Amino acid sequence: MKDFLRIVMALILSFLPQKISSQTGGNEPREKANVYRFEVKDIDGNKVKLSDYNGKVLLIVNVASECGFTPQYEGLEKIYRKYKDRGFEILAFPCNDFGKQEPGANEEIKNFCSSKFDVTFKLFDKIKVLGSEKEPLYGTLTDNSATGKSNIKWNFEKFLIDKNGNIAARFRSAVKPESPKITKEIEKLLTSE
Repeated sequence: MKDFLRIVMALILSFLPQKISSQTGGNEPREKANVYRFEVKDIDGNKVKLSDYNGKVLLIVNVASECGFTPQYEGLEKIYRKYKDRGFEILAFPCNDFGKQEPGANEEIKNFCSSKFDVTFKLFDKIKVLGSEKEPLYGTLTDNSATGKSNIKWNFEKFLIDKNGNIAARFRSAVKPESPKITKEIEKLLTSE
């Protein structure tokens, strides 16, 4: 019953603020809101420096294969295909932290995304986005001077990164990737210097 209530609460919270804008709250120090200092592993185990994406607009999202939001893969692929030739990339990080909705190994996740949603954007190594084993990248995404401090609430939470690697916006799970809230921000960042 406790797990059920936790899941219901997380779902309710995922529908709260749709976009978290700049907020700092208090005098505590915040991490520099830039992702270029991180190196992560892709789904095949290769190291990837996020600084290699310099000059591109990024959408970083934690994903899961067995979630009510899993159909968002379709929307993610749609906006990726629409904007990729203009310097847009999606970085998807599978995560099993919420309701154990990403139980598979990397190869299974890769096959699922390819066969079910024809995903062509970049998939990364399965990670933790909560707790003491939280991926350092997600430590900065969830605690920074641009979007404030707030843990990931559920799968398919999205972070928009500008061409210089700075965190620009955050969108909760319920905001669909192809929604005007996200696409307007992507277009604005793509056209900025």
